[in-house]
Amino acid sequence: MDIGVLNNQTSVTSELYFLIAKFLAAGPCQETANMLRRELENSKALPKRLDWQGNEHEQTFEELERKYPHIGPTYLLDICHRIGPILDKEIKPSVPGVTSLLGAGRQSLLRSADGLQQQSIHIVQYGTRQHGCPVIDPVGFTKQHNLVRVLQGREIAGPLQRRQAVPTRLYSKQQLFSRTLGHLSAVYCLLFDRSGRYVITGADDLLVKIWSAIDGRLLVTLRGASAEITDIAVNTENSLLAAGSIDKILRVWCLQTTAPVAVLTGHTGMITSVHFCPLVRGNVRYLVSTSSDGSVSFWSYSRLCPGKYTFLPKPIQYNERMRPGQAQMICASFSPGGMFLAAGSADHHVRVYLMVGEEGPHRILENEAHSDRVDSIQWANHGLRFISGSKDGTAHIWHFERQRWSSLQLVMSSKMPGTPELEDDSKQKLKVSMVSWDSSDKWVITAVSDHTLKVWNSETGVLVQVLRGHKDEVFVLEAHPFDKHVLLSAGHDGQIFIWDILAGSPVASFQNLIEGQGHGAVFDAKWSPDGTMLAATDSHGHILLFGFGAPTDRLRQLPSELFFHTDYRPLIRDSNHHVLDEQTQTAPHLMPPPFLVDIDGNPYPPYLQRLVPGRETCRGEQLVPNIAVGAGGQQEVIEGLPAPEPRSNIDQMIEALANRQYGNDQSPPAASQQPAPSLLRHIASPRSGHRVGMRRSGDVEGVRQSSGNWQRDGNISWCKRTLVRNLDAAMLRNMRQRLMALGSLELETYRREQRRRPVAEVQPVLPEPVGCNQGVSTRRQHRSGGQRTQHSYRTRAARGEQHLASEFEASLDVAS
Repeated sequence: MDIGVLNNQTSVTSELYFLIAKFLAAGPCQETANMLRRELENSKALPKRLDWQGNEHEQTFEELERKYPHIGPTYLLDICHRIGPILDKEIKPSVPGVTSLLGAGRQSLLRSADGLQQQSIHIVQYGTRQHGCPVIDPVGFTKQHNLVRVLQGREIAGPLQRRQAVPTRLYSKQQLFSRTLGHLSAVYCLLFDRSGRYVITGADDLLVKIWSAIDGRLLVTLRGASAEITDIAVNTENSLLAAGSIDKILRVWCLQTTAPVAVLTGHTGMITSVHFCPLVRGNVRYLVSTSSDGSVSFWSYSRLCPGKYTFLPKPIQYNERMRPGQAQMICASFSPGGMFLAAGSADHHVRVYLMVGEEGPHRILENEAHSDRVDSIQWANHGLRFISGSKDGTAHIWHFERQRWSSLQLVMSSKMPGTPELEDDSKQKLKVSMVSWDSSDKWVITAVSDHTLKVWNSETGVLVQVLRGHKDEVFVLEAHPFDKHVLLSAGHDGQIFIWDILAGSPVASFQNLIEGQGHGAVFDAKWSPDGTMLAATDSHGHILLFGFGAPTDRLRQLPSELFFHTDYRPLIRDSNHHVLDEQTQTAPHLMPPPFLVDIDGNPYPPYLQRLVPGRETCRGEQLVPNIAVGAGGQQEVIEGLPAPEPRSNIDQMIEALANRQYGNDQSPPAASQQPAPSLLRHIASPRSGHRVGMRRSGDVEGVRQSSGNWQRDGNISWCKRTLVRNLDAAMLRNMRQRLMALGSLELETYRREQRRRPVAEVQPVLPEPVGCNQGVSTRRQHRSGGQRTQHSYRTRAARGEQHLASEFEASLDVAS
């Protein structure tokens, strides 16, 4: 051992003797203290003094007391009290908040990170079960479990814990499979279908697209909306796709054939959210939409036969407008069994609707618990609990008990114990941008406007963790469908994090960097139903796919830009808002498979054209589109055969209109004469006003317009396209049984609590009113950067619970 280390240990030892003597002198052991003092002086064990030449000299106890007047009787005790909290920050103990000088293992004050790592667990521990559950991991075990022993333990004793076979750190292996440009504008809507094999996106370029989650192919484009897509939803049977838009219209398509099923026009404001109700009562199902006109609409529909549905033209509608312009319905969420719907609005209210009753869905709660707009809401995975988040800087955890809905308030200004107060904290007004539950419902997570994520105990409302890493506002929070404590978050800083919320650290992270354009803000992200993949969309029109392992060969050969040449062709609309392709006079879902092109409209080689559904078995010549060169030297994909094939009347009319537009009143040109592409684009615009997009020419943006009709060769045969496969019959049956069980349990719990005697009501303490932001969804409002208006009025109070109970008590008996 080094001489310097020995001298240092001797010095520390002598100083410790001095501190012990001082500590004993102030305690009950006075005789022991005096005896120790004499022995230390006689044995010369007290700290020595050094002169200017480095020579050591003995010191008496009185000399040391005069030399160190700051050493009081409790100095040693104070040191012992401070060691524990400092060590807890580096290596967390097994029992937080408990410090003992006599602790062992993870409670020892001498613990180290290396010493606490257990190398392996015996097979006996893997095979041990307590109350049918595996025994928890030994204290300090941080390594990955031996999968062979885990499976052996399952064979010996029964079910295992998912985290033993799938540890949290496994998600650090997630990697980017593909980043594909498929839209011309920001993509705010994203979801997986119920099978997890398909990804659906809705964007500001008016299109809804369906992608393969397995190989990344673009499968189909659903056209029809005349304004930006605001929300999309898939029903539990995986047969219907609904999309809401700013144009106030709700469109429903068949997922298997992409045929339009219904066009619903009951709203007078933009649609803010769309949800299919999981509950099925007999043959009656519901599609629910909320709107900025202050209404919640319950659209009833039924299934006539497999693949055939009929919607009632008028919904059951609740107009929640309390004051003009102040009752925008913003968000909604169904309970797991579909018995209840919770909704938030701009008038500070939280509302709950019961889906069963004599007259159908009806409101059972209307409570002004917040002092600003409620723009995020989510139901728990189990039970009658949901959480609402507001711009007033609070979130409320709601639960139904003893005939009333009560809430537990979470204040975003709360801090972890030991966190110092800063001067700017009181000046900063925090807001909740998104809320979520973890899969166990033990924790709720709130995204706060200071770019942090806060984890709360859902039972007590205690702040347990603050997750830091984002540099801009977060509007995406998605809990893993199976793994507890695993959370996905994404924000406008372009970062995607996978968190271990209890450890308080990210397991994996990804930065959405776009070459030459900086980072792209991530607007939506979702886990796949099995939790093995995740997808995300950004502000530049990209869709990102992540997964385990290496990308497949099909993913590697896919181009980075995937469009159909018909994506942005103009549409003809009738009075019922049904659409036809303007150039072919055909419904979009009846048109032959389109050609795959890049962002500039250039077609891809034939081997890539075979990736389009319906073109897999086409002959080689059918995979090469006709190209026409316009007057400006631009290439156009045309679907018709070249001259002398006759042109249709609609094409001749377009050319005639183009000539008259530019002062030429001559007769229509011959069929072989090709008008300039710019003239076609100007005349064929479906909108009178244009939006500035990424690529525009004339008044139409996007992939170049095609001219002429589709290929009319009678020898061409197209494959029948079933784009989204039906769910397996056994999977569908199990899902229905599960939903029915959850719904029955929710209704039973609700009735039981209705029969219990209510307790005295405690009025919650609300924060001061703040400015109310008017607009569309949270993410869209942040993008638009609109001005925030302030108001000082208070809307009407919520109705009493007893009055509401009497209104629907009879309907519950009928529903039973």
